[in-house]
Amino acid sequence: MDEGRGRLAEVVGCKWSVEVLRAVRDGVRRPGALERAIPGISTKVLNERLAKLARLGLVLRTAYPEVSPRVEYTLTPAGERLCRLLGELDRLEAELRDAPQPAGAAAGAGRGEAASPGP
Repeated sequence: MDEGRGRLAEVVGCKWSVEVLRAVRDGVRRPGALERAIPGISTKVLNERLAKLARLGLVLRTAYPEVSPRVEYTLTPAGERLCRLLGELDRLEAELRDAPQPAGAAAGAGRGEAASPGP
């Protein structure tokens, strides 16, 4: 872990962790169903992400002692809170994407370079 970043920054910065949290939030609880619900994720990566999210206290792993073992994941209160924050980030991203660009916005203007007036 990068000492300059917090544990949640690692989660929010990881595409797969965010997708797993969203799927669990949406009611997908079992590992096989999660794998089918998240296009492109491998079993290995899913298991790694679930273990990390459980260690961080964002998801709760419940194993049922049945003849055919069953495991389910649910969000903890912290996981629910993080999902609400992720929803806010999604809304902000959509607003920024859909917002009209200001007149005079030129390539490079967002990097501290002034847009030069035309001839």
